[in-house]
Amino acid sequence: MLRNMLIRLFINAAALWFTDVLFSGIHFESTGALVGAAIVFGILNTFIKPILLIFTLPLNLLTLGLFTLIINAIILELTDFFVDSFYVSGFGVAILAALVISIVSVILQSILSED
Repeated sequence: MLRNMLIRLFINAAALWFTDVLFSGIHFESTGALVGAAIVFGILNTFIKPILLIFTLPLNLLTLGLFTLIINAIILELTDFFVDSFYVSGFGVAILAALVISIVSVILQSILSED
Protein backbone atom coordinates (compact mmCIF):
# COMPACT_ATOMS: atom_id res chain seq x y z
CA MET A 1 0.00 0.00 0.00
CA LEU A 2 2.82 2.40 0.85
CA ARG A 3 4.52 1.48 -2.41
CA ASN A 4 1.37 2.35 -4.36
CA MET A 5 1.10 5.69 -2.57
CA LEU A 6 4.72 6.51 -3.38
CA ILE A 7 4.22 5.54 -7.02
CA ARG A 8 1.13 7.75 -7.19
CA LEU A 9 3.09 10.61 -5.58
CA PHE A 10 5.86 10.17 -8.16
CA ILE A 11 3.34 10.15 -11.01
CA ASN A 12 1.67 13.33 -9.72
CA ALA A 13 5.02 15.06 -9.25
CA ALA A 14 6.23 14.03 -12.71
CA ALA A 15 2.99 15.15 -14.37
CA LEU A 16 3.04 18.49 -12.54
CA TRP A 17 6.71 19.00 -13.38
CA PHE A 18 6.04 18.26 -17.06
CA THR A 19 3.23 20.83 -17.15
CA ASP A 20 5.55 23.36 -15.49
CA VAL A 21 8.07 22.76 -18.29
CA LEU A 22 5.40 22.85 -20.99
CA PHE A 23 3.37 25.91 -19.89
CA SER A 24 4.65 29.28 -18.81
CA GLY A 25 1.44 29.83 -16.82
CA ILE A 26 2.34 27.18 -14.24
CA HIS A 27 5.24 27.75 -11.90
CA PHE A 28 6.88 26.12 -8.85
CA GLU A 29 9.26 28.11 -6.68
CA SER A 30 11.25 25.05 -5.60
CA THR A 31 11.45 21.28 -5.65
CA GLY A 32 9.82 21.25 -2.23
CA ALA A 33 6.90 23.18 -3.68
CA LEU A 34 6.62 20.57 -6.43
CA VAL A 35 6.49 17.74 -3.90
CA GLY A 36 4.03 19.67 -1.72
CA ALA A 37 1.81 20.39 -4.71
CA ALA A 38 1.95 16.71 -5.73
CA ILE A 39 0.85 15.68 -2.23
CA VAL A 40 -1.99 18.22 -2.09
CA PHE A 41 -3.01 17.38 -5.66
CA GLY A 42 -3.18 13.68 -4.75
CA ILE A 43 -5.21 14.35 -1.61
CA LEU A 44 -7.67 16.56 -3.50
CA ASN A 45 -7.98 13.94 -6.25
CA THR A 46 -8.67 11.28 -3.64
CA PHE A 47 -11.24 13.11 -1.52
CA ILE A 48 -12.68 16.12 -3.35
CA LYS A 49 -12.77 14.95 -6.97
CA PRO A 50 -15.20 12.04 -6.34
CA ILE A 51 -17.60 14.40 -4.57
CA LEU A 52 -17.45 16.87 -7.47
CA LEU A 53 -18.00 14.03 -9.95
CA ILE A 54 -21.12 12.88 -8.11
CA PHE A 55 -22.57 16.39 -7.94
CA THR A 56 -21.91 17.04 -11.62
CA LEU A 57 -22.92 13.59 -12.87
CA PRO A 58 -25.82 14.81 -15.07
CA LEU A 59 -23.62 17.46 -16.69
CA ASN A 60 -20.83 14.95 -17.09
CA LEU A 61 -23.18 12.48 -18.79
CA LEU A 62 -24.55 15.23 -21.02
CA THR A 63 -21.03 16.16 -22.18
CA LEU A 64 -20.00 12.49 -22.54
CA GLY A 65 -17.38 12.84 -19.80
CA LEU A 66 -15.70 15.98 -21.09
CA PHE A 67 -16.79 17.93 -18.02
CA THR A 68 -14.30 15.81 -16.07
CA LEU A 69 -11.61 17.98 -17.66
CA ILE A 70 -13.19 21.03 -16.02
CA ILE A 71 -13.26 19.21 -12.67
CA ASN A 72 -9.57 18.36 -13.09
CA ALA A 73 -8.86 22.04 -13.77
CA ILE A 74 -10.78 22.96 -10.61
CA ILE A 75 -8.65 20.48 -8.62
CA LEU A 76 -5.54 22.09 -10.10
CA GLU A 77 -6.79 25.57 -9.13
CA LEU A 78 -7.54 24.30 -5.60
CA THR A 79 -3.98 22.98 -5.42
CA ASP A 80 -2.81 26.48 -6.38
CA PHE A 81 -4.98 27.88 -3.59
CA PHE A 82 -3.59 25.54 -0.91
CA VAL A 83 0.10 25.54 -1.91
CA ASP A 84 1.63 29.01 -1.60
CA SER A 85 4.65 28.42 -3.83
CA PHE A 86 2.70 26.85 -6.71
CA TYR A 87 1.05 29.15 -9.23
CA VAL A 88 -1.48 28.66 -12.02
CA SER A 89 -2.00 31.88 -13.98
CA GLY A 90 -5.60 31.31 -15.06
CA PHE A 91 -8.43 28.87 -15.62
CA GLY A 92 -7.63 28.45 -19.31
CA VAL A 93 -4.10 27.38 -18.45
CA ALA A 94 -5.55 25.10 -15.78
CA ILE A 95 -7.77 23.36 -18.35
CA LEU A 96 -4.87 22.77 -20.74
CA ALA A 97 -2.63 21.68 -17.88
CA ALA A 98 -5.30 19.30 -16.59
CA LEU A 99 -5.41 17.68 -20.01
CA VAL A 100 -1.62 17.27 -20.07
CA ILE A 101 -1.54 15.99 -16.48
CA SER A 102 -4.20 13.41 -17.32
CA ILE A 103 -2.30 12.18 -20.38
CA VAL A 104 1.06 12.02 -18.58
CA SER A 105 -0.54 10.27 -15.59
CA VAL A 106 -2.15 7.61 -17.78
CA ILE A 107 1.13 6.97 -19.62
CA LEU A 108 3.18 6.74 -16.42
CA GLN A 109 0.54 4.60 -14.71
CA SER A 110 0.60 2.15 -17.59
CA ILE A 111 4.40 2.00 -17.49
CA LEU A 112 4.62 1.61 -13.70
CA SER A 113 1.67 -0.72 -13.15
CA GLU A 114 2.36 -4.18 -11.77
CA ASP A 115 0.07 -6.10 -14.17
